[in-house]
Amino acid sequence: MREKELDKVNVIFMLVTHLVAAYAIYYAAVVHPSWETLVLGLVWFALCGLGITAGYHRLFSHPTYKTNAFIRAFLLFFGAASVQNSALKWSSDHRRHHAQVDTDEDPYNIKRGFWWAHIGWIFFRDVDKREMLPMKDLRADPLVVFQERYYILIATVATVVVPGAIGALWGDALGAILVAGFLRLVIEWHATFAINSVAHYIGSQPYSLGNTARDSWLTAWITFGEGYHNFHHKFQQDYRNGIRWYHLDPTKWLVWAGSKMGLTRDLKRTPDAAIQRALREVIESNSKRVPSKAS
Repeated sequence: MREKELDKVNVIFMLVTHLVAAYAIYYAAVVHPSWETLVLGLVWFALCGLGITAGYHRLFSHPTYKTNAFIRAFLLFFGAASVQNSALKWSSDHRRHHAQVDTDEDPYNIKRGFWWAHIGWIFFRDVDKREMLPMKDLRADPLVVFQERYYILIATVATVVVPGAIGALWGDALGAILVAGFLRLVIEWHATFAINSVAHYIGSQPYSLGNTARDSWLTAWITFGEGYHNFHHKFQQDYRNGIRWYHLDPTKWLVWAGSKMGLTRDLKRTPDAAIQRALREVIESNSKRVPSKAS
């Protein structure tokens, strides 16, 4: 097991952010209630959430579709506002998670416990620093490289400066920073973290029994469709997570809609035959596990 040490910067940053978010609730409810600020918070939550799901995850970590420079820049901006590291660092951790899932090399290994996978891994770092993966595909994208270089500046502008400037339009710059900046950020953090914890702990495994990933409608509801995690781990190059018509997957719908408008292209989709084969293999494996009844 890798030797870990406490990451004091992350601990202090996470603690302060959670405290400010708690004050934001009081401010928005008692000090300066504002429906405009609440709407901004919801809009920022949606945009930043898509920065992670459609951007960091399905475009950069797994190149499941292609898009133009404007959309990539948009997703990188709001991905930075999610304050979950640069797209390069996030993608490196996520690709390593898929390659080494449920092992000590998995950054958010669920086998170390629910809370480790959820948030504990952020509070510690390897004594022997883990190098980022090469990721030549991402390093060839000048927008990704630019975001990596100026990540802290972009995150500050997207989390504090822009929401504050928008909130000033109705006289509530501070409230906008507190609600759309900090409260939104903490809620979004835990929604994203739930993929590493809840989606590896609760749910079904219809496509693969080879790891702990599970399909969970609960996490799909709070993460714009990312909760169908068992399917995703089996078919990680598919632009979809929820493949049924009734699966809530707004990210999939937006990527698909973009393809109809010429904004996205080359959407990767797993052949139905491969999906059906995976389903049959799981059913057969489960049937072998059930002891036969005595005659």
